[in-house]
Amino acid sequence: MDLTPNQLNILQRLAVQGFAVVAFPMYASAVGVRRGECAALLIPAPDGSLALQGEPCYLLNGNLAVPVLRDRKKFYVWKKQAVEATPELEEELRQVREDLVRILDSALAHGSHSS
Repeated sequence: MDLTPNQLNILQRLAVQGFAVVAFPMYASAVGVRRGECAALLIPAPDGSLALQGEPCYLLNGNLAVPVLRDRKKFYVWKKQAVEATPELEEELRQVREDLVRILDSALAHGSHSS
């Protein structure tokens, strides 16, 4: 995937906030970012920035786990592996999402002011 200078700048801002760029082969058209045990997919936006695709996910063995409900409890599942969604895990995911949205929105604001 070819990224624009603006998109590379956004990835650099994310790196400063503790995010690492990771590849998820099943999602070749997206850029993966990871912080701790959480990851998210970013896709090129029409305005030349990056946008969050879906919600950040918990990682199980380096794979994006899917949230499911079992017996009224939330779990993150990848194939036959599952981790219960603890309050700490949910808070980590919430914080990752909040930080991503803040950085992506900030990049969009900066991008629209430069001509």
